[in-house]
Amino acid sequence: MQNFRNYYEILEVARDASMDEIKRSYRRLARQYHPDVNQGDKGAEEKFKDLSEAYGVLSDVARRSQYDQYGNFWQQRGFQKNGRGGRGGEVDFGAFRNFNDFFDQFLSRTASSAAAPPRATTRTATPRREAPREPLQDIFRPGTSKTSYTVSTPRPPARRDAEARLTVPLEKAYTGGRERIRLEDGRSLEVNMPSGMVSGQRVRLKGQGVNGGDLYLKIDVSPHSFFKVEGVDIVCQLPITPSEVVLGGAIEVPTLDGMVKMNIPAGVRSGQRLRLANKGYPNGGERGDQIVEIQIVFPKELTEPERELYEKLRQLESFNPRQNLVG
Repeated sequence: MQNFRNYYEILEVARDASMDEIKRSYRRLARQYHPDVNQGDKGAEEKFKDLSEAYGVLSDVARRSQYDQYGNFWQQRGFQKNGRGGRGGEVDFGAFRNFNDFFDQFLSRTASSAAAPPRATTRTATPRREAPREPLQDIFRPGTSKTSYTVSTPRPPARRDAEARLTVPLEKAYTGGRERIRLEDGRSLEVNMPSGMVSGQRVRLKGQGVNGGDLYLKIDVSPHSFFKVEGVDIVCQLPITPSEVVLGGAIEVPTLDGMVKMNIPAGVRSGQRLRLANKGYPNGGERGDQIVEIQIVFPKELTEPERELYEKLRQLESFNPRQNLVG
C-alpha cells in the first residue's frame, strides 16, 4: 500500500481550494473516468475509485481538517521509516487494504492515545470506505447534486450608433414633415423630418441603430432643375420675352412656396438680378431671399401673324441703338 496519498493532487486542486472548487473538480473528473463511460477500462475504474476516496475525505469539513493535520506530520523525520510511526505507536501498513482505512484507523488511535495506553494493532481489515458512486446520468442531470452552479447571465450586445446616407429632393428638404424612407439595409421607417435641411446635416433617429443605439441620417439634398441654394438664399434664372422686357409688368415666378407675382420693370436688362424678400431658405426662424436673375429669351420660330407684327414694329419704332456708334 502506498504510505501517503495526496488527495488534493488526485482531485487536481490546491491545498487551500474552497469546497466549491473541490466539488467542481470532482464532478469534472468523475465524468471523465466514470465506469459507465469507460467500460472495461480497469485503469479508469481505479482512477474513479481514487477520486471517490479523495472526495469522501475532502468534502467532509471535519475529516479534511484531520487529514490536513495528519499530512503536516507525515513528512516528519522518522515517521515513515519501515512503515512505522511514533506518533500513535507502531503502525503495520500491511494490516490495511488502502490508505483511507489506515487514515481512519490512525485518526482513531491518535484521538484516543491521550486518554488510554496504546492497544496492540490488529490485522483485521476493514472494508474500504469510498464516497458513494453517483450514476452517470445523475452526474450530468441538473439538480441532482449538492454542488451549486452559478449561471452567469449573458451580457447583452453593446449598443452602437450607426450612420446612413439619405438623399432628399429640395422641396422635401425645405418643407420637412413625415416621410417613409427605405434604408440601405432594407428597413423601412416612417420619419418626422425637420424643415430646412441642407446637405451634410445629420438627423438623429433615436433607438434605430445597432442593438438600440441611435441612427444618424446624413442628408444629401439633390440638385434642383430650377432652384439653387446659395447660403440662405434661393437663386433662379427667370426667362422673359422681348415684349416683357420692353413693357415690363407683373409676371408669375416659381418659389418654394408656390407661384408668386413679381413686377418686372420696363427695360430690364438680361442678367439683372431682382429680389423676392423672405422667399429663400429657412435659417434659425428667419428666411433668406429669392434672387431672380433675368434671362431675355428670343423666339426661334415665329408664326405668320407674329412676323407681320414684328415687321410693322420695325417700321414704326424710333429707337436706333446704333446711331451713336460713329462720331
